[in-house]
This record gives sequence, C-alpha cells and structure tokens, in this order.
Amino acid sequence: MSPSAAFDAAPAPDRDAAPPQRTTYHHGDLRRALLDAGTDLAREGGPDKVVLREATRRVGVSANAAYRHFTDRDALLGEVVSRAQARAADVISATMDAVPDDLDPGPLARARFRAVGVGYLRFAMDEPGLFRAAFAVPVDLSRAASPDAAGASGRTPFQLLSEALDAMVDAGVMAAEQRPGAELLAWSAVHGLAMLALDGPLRDLPPGAVAELAPRLVSMVDLGLGLSDGSVTG
Repeated sequence: MSPSAAFDAAPAPDRDAAPPQRTTYHHGDLRRALLDAGTDLAREGGPDKVVLREATRRVGVSANAAYRHFTDRDALLGEVVSRAQARAADVISATMDAVPDDLDPGPLARARFRAVGVGYLRFAMDEPGLFRAAFAVPVDLSRAASPDAAGASGRTPFQLLSEALDAMVDAGVMAAEQRPGAELLAWSAVHGLAMLALDGPLRDLPPGAVAELAPRLVSMVDLGLGLSDGSVTG
C-alpha cells in the first residue's frame, strides 16, 4: 500500500442524511472513539476503507480535533492493525484453550500447535475485513511482538505460534534442528490458504470449506516440519 495523504478523499455525502452531532470528548476519549470508528471501517471493508476523514465524520468531530491524536491516516491505520492482530490473538488463544489438557505432553503440544493454525483461519473467515487489516498491510515484522498487538493472554499471534513450536521441541515431538524459522513456514501455509479463500481463486468455495480444510492443512504442516506421531530421538 502506498503512503497515504493526511486525509483521503471522503465518499460523496448523503445529502438526505442528517449530519452527525459534534461531540466534545474529554482527554483520551476522542482517541479511543476514533480508533473504534477505524476498527469498524476495517471490519466493513478491510484496510483500504480506513479513512481518517470518515472516522471523524462517524464520531462527529472536526478534522482538527482528530489531528491531536492521529497525525494522518497511516497513524490511525497502524493502530487499527495492532487492534486487529490482538483480536486474532484472542481467537487463536480460545482455539488453543479448547484443546483437552489431559493429553500426554507430546500429543498436547501438537494439538495446541495445530489449534494456532485453525484459529488463524477461523479468524480470517469470520472477520475478513479485520484479517486483511491485521495481516495484509505491509508493516514491519517488529509489530509481531508489540504489546499493542497482544490479546488478553498478553501474547500476539506470532508469539502464540512461536511458543507452540517451542513447546513441541520441549515435548520431544519436534527436532530442535527443525525449530529455527519454523514459525515463518507454518504462518506462510495458513496465510496462503486464507488469502486464496478470501481474495484468490478459492473465494467461491462453499461456506465451511475452509473450516474443513484447516485441520488437514495443519496436519500437512506437521509433516513438513518433520514432526512424527512418536518422540524425536537423538
């Protein structure tokens, strides 16, 4: 996405609609209200729909008031990206938490790893606009560990994946030499399916098809990372 101007061109106003009432916010409230509006815009149409002028219109404040909190559209979009990633982390965490905790260490570690991929794809299909904002905006990988992108667990999606891989090494179901960079391979696989289903040639798949494919895909990632049903020896 190319750098954006401070305020993008707003859509033509509906002349029959009453203008939103201007509202006075205490310090801190306006920033949160603008971020809420930006998140709603992303949910409706992905990152391209996050326009600062439209966010101010929805909140009912002037452009000058918004400048005090977000210097331009990219500043607002950056915060929306973090919030969307945090929401993805919550969905992934919930999927991981659904794994029965009475499994043996090896199967438990593998099941939680697979749940990361299933949760990622679930978020993509349930919240396509937020998913595109979270993972289809060209931001630096350093955001993957940003506290702003962490969910309620205190972990970002990337951290949840990394820790699940570490747990498999600790449980003896993944060889330590296979660990470096494994999160990039696993992430690429599930992200590829998500984008093919949302914006590519798989976008006409019937409802629920990706949910059915997700467990099979993460099983294939298991094999690609050198995992086995038994313990890793040596």
